[in-house]
Amino acid sequence: MTDPSTARPAGRLSALWRGDILPTLALGTPIAGAQLAQMAVNTTDVLMIGWLGATELAAVVLAFNLYIVLWLFGMGVLQAVIPLAARARGERKVRELRRAVRMGFWFVALYSIPALLVMWHTEDLLLALGQEPQVAALAGGYAQVMMVTLVPSLLTMALRNFITVMERAQAVLWATVAGAVLNAMVNYVLIFGHFGFPRLELVGAAIGSVITSTVTFLLLVAYVLRQPHLRRYGVFGRIWRSDWPKLLEIVKLGWPIAVTLLVEVALFSGTSVMMGWIGTIDLAAHGIATQFASIAFMVPIGIGQAAMIRIGLAAGRGDRKAVGRAGWTGFNLGMAFMGTSAIVFLLIPETLVGLFLDFGNPDAASVHAIGVSFLAVAALFQVFDGAQVIGGSLLRGLSDTKVPMIMAVAGYWGVGMVGAYVLGFPLGFGGIGIWIGLAAGLAFVAVLVMWRFALRERIGLI
Repeated sequence: MTDPSTARPAGRLSALWRGDILPTLALGTPIAGAQLAQMAVNTTDVLMIGWLGATELAAVVLAFNLYIVLWLFGMGVLQAVIPLAARARGERKVRELRRAVRMGFWFVALYSIPALLVMWHTEDLLLALGQEPQVAALAGGYAQVMMVTLVPSLLTMALRNFITVMERAQAVLWATVAGAVLNAMVNYVLIFGHFGFPRLELVGAAIGSVITSTVTFLLLVAYVLRQPHLRRYGVFGRIWRSDWPKLLEIVKLGWPIAVTLLVEVALFSGTSVMMGWIGTIDLAAHGIATQFASIAFMVPIGIGQAAMIRIGLAAGRGDRKAVGRAGWTGFNLGMAFMGTSAIVFLLIPETLVGLFLDFGNPDAASVHAIGVSFLAVAALFQVFDGAQVIGGSLLRGLSDTKVPMIMAVAGYWGVGMVGAYVLGFPLGFGGIGIWIGLAAGLAFVAVLVMWRFALRERIGLI
């Protein structure tokens, strides 16, 4: 006979597993996988360009940092589609869900115009920031091709939001994986000039990104049009018709998300600029260490988005307890992964950094040594990085974006950016000091956003 005192906790655990952990993993795993596959596109670029030399790698690090700021700002506004669509689905309001997705497409069209103009002037911007002329020129040429990627990439994000809210994230995963494989093949051919193609180096990498993002978007369009369950929402029907109130609602909810993402990425972009002040070798090493941190970061982004969707659905049903379970389940899963990634960074940093380098290059040994030291510090803030991105996602699921934005500005710039500069230069710690400043900013934001989610009912978020 089973002891009742042990059966009840086991029963609660089983119910938690079936009701919260498995649904979060079922939705979050393909989202995280898609994030990783998307990151594989950028990682492939960095990996192959790293074989060209430290100068070329430094140029791509700078150009991509500018691109990712613009891309993430647009993606941040589009994130507003997720809680709006999830709540509408929870309330069974099909028309509201459709309106949110359509106006996401409209936002991409309007936002891309100024964003592309900024990318066109990448070289001028980098020179104004004190970067070396040779590196700035290479970055500018790369960016003027790479910028075309912005439009199909953001359209893909708008469509991904719809597909994931409908809990069909597996399609997003496979489309993104297909794009990553295509990108690797095109890069190999165009960067190095294999199979009779011209050796285009950085421009070849940029062309590969444009082709990849376009193909990925078209694959998702085809999927939505072929699936009866998704096609009946008619998200592409009468796409030319404006819906200004819904577009304004998306922008009103989404701009604080975008600013939050912007100040976070600006923290990393700003530290890249600081690394450039130290030297090209340090900047190249910083780019490699940041790449690994970014790869790990994709998983809590995916888990956070899964929790955001589940919170939105629960809020639409008016189920407060389900909101709490969805949030804390996502947080704990994210922390488990980021703790594991931190251990990996600490155990094999030499092997990881070495993947990005051709040791026949005379600069490789210096880049490797500095990169290993940076990766050791990056391991220490993995938990904070995961906590802050998941905490922000939990609050977005409750349509709470403005206060978290203020917390992010204070943490990323007031603590992180200032701390990185002071530790790196006046106190003389150099690149290690810059990375410690990064960790401090992330930790500050993590504590604040999770504290706010814990107090959600008391402060009237639900």
